[in-house]
Amino acid sequence: MELCDNLYEGGTTPSIGLIKYARTHLSINLMVMIRPRGSDFCYTDDEFEIMKEDIRICKQLGVHGVVFGILLPDGNVDIDRTGLLVELAKPMNITFHRAFDMTPDSFKTMEDIIRLKIDRILTAGQKNKAPDGIELIAELVKSANKRITIMPGSGIHEKNIRKIHDITGAVEFHLTGNKTVESKMHFRKNDIYMGGLKEIPEYSINKTDSDRIREIVNIVNQL
Repeated sequence: MELCDNLYEGGTTPSIGLIKYARTHLSINLMVMIRPRGSDFCYTDDEFEIMKEDIRICKQLGVHGVVFGILLPDGNVDIDRTGLLVELAKPMNITFHRAFDMTPDSFKTMEDIIRLKIDRILTAGQKNKAPDGIELIAELVKSANKRITIMPGSGIHEKNIRKIHDITGAVEFHLTGNKTVESKMHFRKNDIYMGGLKEIPEYSINKTDSDRIREIVNIVNQL
């Protein structure tokens, strides 16, 4: 399971309390997002120090792996700083997240990440949703030739995961499988938004839908 906060920003590092709670209550492997903020993946020195400290904490808490990605202003992978995070994270499992989709050359980027000895790449095929980038994902899986795991993510659900598997040849998939739950608040102010945007609902909460996840696991087990 990948654990992250602020899904409306594409995911950021969860709190220490949440990581501890998840590690205590989960028997499955836990991957933690290492991303100090939303927006781009070109980080300041201070942000980089925060990422390093978050990785140290994850290692101390016994999580299985971490998820991160750092880019240079030209869009290519920041080899030096990513390499430092890789060394710091060992022996934890490592995923290079969808910063991959913001790079100018997918195949060059993949080779850079392979040389860094990272375990997998999360990608939507340089599109917003994996179904739209399915052809590129298939090409990446073929080019990777099992040297690294290419994991499609974004827009994957129980109705399309079989098709994505069949076309791409991918064996790992990234999805949320959530449902929307109404807030328990009876008193509401519908003209105030804590996130400042009407598109971010104030009185509904996204939660994992265990029935959907169970259905998707059953599908994947039959592939």
